[in-house]
Amino acid sequence: MNARGQTTPFDDALLLIGRLNYTWTNTESLLVHAIAGLARTDKETAVIIFLTLNTMRARVDLVERLAKLDRISPPERDRVLTATRKLVTLSVARNRYNHSLYAFDPETGGVRTILMRIADRKDEIKMGKSTDLDDSALDEIRSVIADLGKLNRELWSIISDFGYPA
Repeated sequence: MNARGQTTPFDDALLLIGRLNYTWTNTESLLVHAIAGLARTDKETAVIIFLTLNTMRARVDLVERLAKLDRISPPERDRVLTATRKLVTLSVARNRYNHSLYAFDPETGGVRTILMRIADRKDEIKMGKSTDLDDSALDEIRSVIADLGKLNRELWSIISDFGYPA
């Protein structure tokens, strides 16, 4: 907030990123039910498995491998794999904003991200890629939030349709 108590573009960006993280976590947590249903175990055991795997990629890999078991029907497999592939696609934007520092110019109000990741190239490394958090970037975040909402509803539909422990 500025000295007059008004929100700034930086405040608005941080609120959107917070919403992205909330929506992401809420949706990723539904993998617990997929693990329980596909592994044919209870939700409590699935929570332990979910929390033991400390990356989204490991959790998705597990769900996808369980979905590919012979005992899983093709329609169930297809729906689960479509959902997990969408989650992986959406993780690109989520990771970009979640693994960045944020800087703002107090004079212009401009906001930019500074990616906290090392990119190894053939004969060099690159660090600290900076990107303006402009209207286009904010629209992308809004779009990812909306897509996560749709994916969340699809995962709940899968959970219900195939009787996964909820």
